[in-house]
Amino acid sequence: MVNFLRRPLEGEGQNMGKYSSVVVGVIVTLLGFVGIIGWWGDFVSVLKGFIPLFLIFGGLIASMAGLSETKDRQTSKKEEAK
Repeated sequence: MVNFLRRPLEGEGQNMGKYSSVVVGVIVTLLGFVGIIGWWGDFVSVLKGFIPLFLIFGGLIASMAGLSETKDRQTSKKEEAK
């Protein structure tokens, strides 16, 4: 009879977990490719819908980075003047 409550020894069964995660990853990837091929039109529609959001968020991040750099430059000029 197998005792399922016992703790595995160090290193015991760890390789099987790694292999099973690789197998599951390959299966999920293949299902993803099948889904993209099967629903290509819907996939393209979703991508078209996300392009404006990517542009908005990208523009906001670029603006915030530029403002932060300008603020840092002004702060360093004030400290040099002291």
